[in-house]
Amino acid sequence: MVTVAENIVHTLRANKIDRVYGIPGDSLNGFTDALRRDGTIRWLHVRHEESAAFAAAADAALTGELAVVAGSCGPGNLHLINGLFDANRSRVPVLAIAAHIPTQEIGSGYFQETHPQELFRECSVYVEYVADPVQMPRVLEIAMRAAIEQRGVAVIVIPGDVALDEVPVDRATVIERTRSVTVPSGAELEKAATLLNAAKKVTILAGAGVEGAHDEVVALADKLGAPIVHALRGKEFIEYDNPFDVGMTGLLGFASGYRAMDAADAVLLLGTDFPYTQFYPDDATTIQVDIRGSQLGKRHPLDLGLVGDVKATAEALLPRLANRSDRSHVEDSVTHYRKTREKLDELAVPSKGKRPIHPQYLARLLDEAATEDAIFTADVGSPTVWAARYLTMNGKRRLIGSFTHGSMANALMHGIGAQTAQPDRQVVALAGDGGLAMMLGELITLTQNKLPVKTIVVNNSSLNFVELEMKAAGFVTYATDLDNPNFAAVAEALGIFARRVERSEDLPDAVREVLAHDGPALLDVVTERQELSMPPAISAEQIKGFALYAVRTVMSGRGDELLDLAKANWRQLF
Repeated sequence: MVTVAENIVHTLRANKIDRVYGIPGDSLNGFTDALRRDGTIRWLHVRHEESAAFAAAADAALTGELAVVAGSCGPGNLHLINGLFDANRSRVPVLAIAAHIPTQEIGSGYFQETHPQELFRECSVYVEYVADPVQMPRVLEIAMRAAIEQRGVAVIVIPGDVALDEVPVDRATVIERTRSVTVPSGAELEKAATLLNAAKKVTILAGAGVEGAHDEVVALADKLGAPIVHALRGKEFIEYDNPFDVGMTGLLGFASGYRAMDAADAVLLLGTDFPYTQFYPDDATTIQVDIRGSQLGKRHPLDLGLVGDVKATAEALLPRLANRSDRSHVEDSVTHYRKTREKLDELAVPSKGKRPIHPQYLARLLDEAATEDAIFTADVGSPTVWAARYLTMNGKRRLIGSFTHGSMANALMHGIGAQTAQPDRQVVALAGDGGLAMMLGELITLTQNKLPVKTIVVNNSSLNFVELEMKAAGFVTYATDLDNPNFAAVAEALGIFARRVERSEDLPDAVREVLAHDGPALLDVVTERQELSMPPAISAEQIKGFALYAVRTVMSGRGDELLDLAKANWRQLF
């Protein structure tokens, strides 16, 4: 007979799992010892369980396969929660093994006692407590299938003593992902075609759901004479080889994407959960396609909602559409995009004199120097803004971030999982100084596991995006200062090759040197704190808020901040 823990390992191995992310602990001893004795599954040791969960999320996002993470009882598995929220909201398959206190102590207020099955419920598609070995391996199989089929997080809560009990049946089931295709009914497709054919100006908004449907969506745009706007998570799947691309909309987008949406009298939403309602046109006919019916109409009122795979739905819809002879909407939108792109590129230039480096210039250099199939991860905040605007996707590159959950410090943690999953590809983690400092210990994870992640620090000595939000809302910036160390010196002390750059003239060589290094490397770039990442459309409330910020800043004796702001953004404003 074998133990429950051994059966879990046998099942993981049968399903071609060859790595588990986590930190060991006494309640996990049965599981980690089973891994040791099996010898075929690698324990990827991190310095914080949150990192393990984020790493697993990136691993699953890149491979499309189940990733596994484990945490010991109480605080150990509680640390997983933020990363599991990110994985679940990003809809990637992750199995979490959450160890529990001894069975006989549950309910007694025992050392490190929590109720994991309740705590993990909100960040999972399935969570179950294993109270007796007779539940296994059935619960494990259900959990794995739930994670794979529902594309989310499944959690098994198991006391350490139960993991050491003998399992009644040593069965290792292989869970194969189903490959079904969902297409709307003929009547629904005809209704969609009628609405689209009647419209004069159609715009497509493409999200993460267009993955694998690039050519079909481009064909739709061609037939409809429609510009394609993308949400952030759709960027990597639709931006490249796309003559109808007009960029992003939303808070991180720019003018051409916003304009193409605003000018439309019909909008076709494809596989997107774009959340910012103020960027949807109020009076346009709106059609949404999503594989999950529960998503339809969640963000904006619909004239028609269709449940279906984007690729299959686009293929079925194409023959029903009339060829559009009037191409003025798409031509005007693409022309405007080119002008907008030129203006954005004009901002990605070296700073003059001794001023701090423009972050746009850093992002442009990274884009030019990174490999053709590089994997980029980006911290939430200003690094995501520059990644969205200046990193070029080509069908081979990937861009991963906490784009739905919006957690700080994700870039390095996602980078760990990305590099583990794809060891032969270049991984570039674009980290904010606040994010890197938050999970600084994970630099040691890179050296311990020999992961050649390239960490690029956007060092502006502030919580920069928070400051921008404060300014737009009319608040004097407060509690956003960061008294940073020399991150390059810190990295070198940890055994990582590092460079620090404070002047634009030194940046191109440093970028090339860091990206070419054979091993983990860090580039600490001192960037302009007052750089504005202007949204595509500025509301009256934001103008009012910025005016209030200016007045309040002067009244509080910080007028020099306004002078710095003007100097940093003169080329944007005039």
